[in-house]
Amino acid sequence: MRERPDVVLMDGRMPVMDGLEATRRVLDPARDRGHRPRVLVLTTFDIDDYVYDALRGGAGGFLLKDAPPDDLIAAVRVVAAGDALPAPPVTRRLIEEFAARRPAVSEAEALRLSGLTLRETDVLRGIAAGLANAEIAAEPGIAEEAVKSHVGRLFGKLGLRDRAQAVVFAYEGGLVVPGRR
Repeated sequence: MRERPDVVLMDGRMPVMDGLEATRRVLDPARDRGHRPRVLVLTTFDIDDYVYDALRGGAGGFLLKDAPPDDLIAAVRVVAAGDALPAPPVTRRLIEEFAARRPAVSEAEALRLSGLTLRETDVLRGIAAGLANAEIAAEPGIAEEAVKSHVGRLFGKLGLRDRAQAVVFAYEGGLVVPGRR
């Protein structure tokens, strides 16, 4: 990729190459060269296998193609910052559906989770619940800067790039179960 964009808007369905394969190619670590953009997948369906696969492949979020322009602008900003998935009403259904499909927790995932401190595990649960750092900090009464530090450490320990991958990991790892707080 010659242009080095910060965010790529990826159509889930394209005529020559599907959005999933294009996302894989854009995010391929072998093509990294010190810069990997974030990917925002645009889809026509509110529950779409492309979205699941794109999230697994490292996409930073998704948005429906019929979203209002202001939502698209906000989503690009959110994904560019690596903070969280955009939060349209479909996000909760998507995560619940994704989690319902997940296989049993592998030994490798269990080991990765066991390497987290209690506080890091709580922060990961907060991320999976869609909470911002300030909201995560409010519950146990710790400083927001401490939460940011915990987020950075748990991303490093788990090999995660952003909050979208953290949500997927928390559900796939069995740390969070749909419908339970």
